Amino acid sequence: MGRKRARSGYFEAVRGGGAAIALDRGEISILRSLVVQLLELVGPGPGAADADADPLAELFAEGPSRPPDDPALARLFPDAYEEQADASEFRRFTENDLRARKRDDALAMVRCLDRGGAQLDLTPEESRQWLGTLNDLRLTIGAYLDITEDDDNELYHLPDDDERKPMVVAYLWLGALQESLVETLMP
Repeated sequence: MGRKRARSGYFEAVRGGGAAIALDRGEISILRSLVVQLLELVGPGPGAADADADPLAELFAEGPSRPPDDPALARLFPDAYEEQADASEFRRFTENDLRARKRDDALAMVRCLDRGGAQLDLTPEESRQWLGTLNDLRLTIGAYLDITEDDDNELYHLPDDDERKPMVVAYLWLGALQESLVETLMP
């Protein structure tokens, strides 16, 4: 007896704690494109341009002390404290690591998508990475669309000819994927 085939567009639990999902080529292409754009937004990381950079220097590199100007980056890397001095200090010592984790998670998702096939089987670690990247994609799109916590946002009722409609549809689709993965991973 072969392995159980996942339903299209829904995550299902697999033996060992991971998850599986069936995606068609179009869905894989869209997801991959969105993740690559997220990687471009987050940036290559310190020392990426200099192959001879000292790896120990990166351990002691300080990050930025001001929040990003880009609304999506500001949402991905929010201030941790209300008081500006505390927020700046916290950001300085944590943002580089947070960016690195977001890059690692997104790259893991791209690698999974590049494996292709009718069904993607994710390990428990890959499932966690996908969950983080799906969340980051939704936060990014939500920031650009100025989506708030208001469930009755007018963006959900846009006419088909509105230029924002494809991104709203992507936002909702990513939310459904994220919810399906969360439900799958819950004990």
